[in-house]
Order: sequence, then C-alpha cells, then structure tokens
Amino acid sequence: MPITNEQLQDHKFLEEMYLDDYFPDHVVDQGRAILVRLCEQIEFANPADLDELYRLTHAATESFNELQAVFEDNESDIEAVAGECISAEFDQIAKAYGFDNADTEEMLAPREW
Repeated sequence: MPITNEQLQDHKFLEEMYLDDYFPDHVVDQGRAILVRLCEQIEFANPADLDELYRLTHAATESFNELQAVFEDNESDIEAVAGECISAEFDQIAKAYGFDNADTEEMLAPREW
C-alpha cells in the first residue's frame, strides 16, 4: 500500500546514502524499504501514543540491525554518516505523523550500529 502522508509521499528516503558511493544502492534500497514499511505500518496501526510508535520503530530498527550484515557483505557499513541519515529519517517520519515529541534515541533503542 502506498504512503498516504503528504509530507512523505514523495520523500527521497536515505538520499544522502544514495549519493555516497560507499553505500551500495541495492543495499540502501533495502533500508529504504524498511522506512517505507515503517510508514505503512504507522498508517495502518495509527499508534495512539509514543509507546505504540516505539514498538513500530523498534521493529524497524531491528530490521536495520539485520541489514548491517548485508552492508558488511558488500564491503560497507552502517557507520556515522549512515547512522545519522537513518536517525534523521526516523525523526522526520515521527514528526510527519504528529509525534513531535518522539525521542530519536528511544525510537532507535535496539540499534546495534
């Protein structure tokens, strides 16, 4: 199902990573898919509070944890630049869905990168 949030419909997720040759596009595509899926899940579940949002963002973060191995297999890594880019995307997604007070560190609490 396509993203219906007008702020995110045409958003270029992980654009900074696509512009950096260190990150293989086909792996960044998988990260983009995680973020799109997170948006779809937020739209479907319509979380009522931060705890419900954090459950969704934690699952997406765990998907990024698994994606770390794919980056490594492609001689790349979720390092400082990628971590900041992913964090900014989570923050933007939360704000776009009305969670202006969401804590980025809490959204990414289970991260291993």
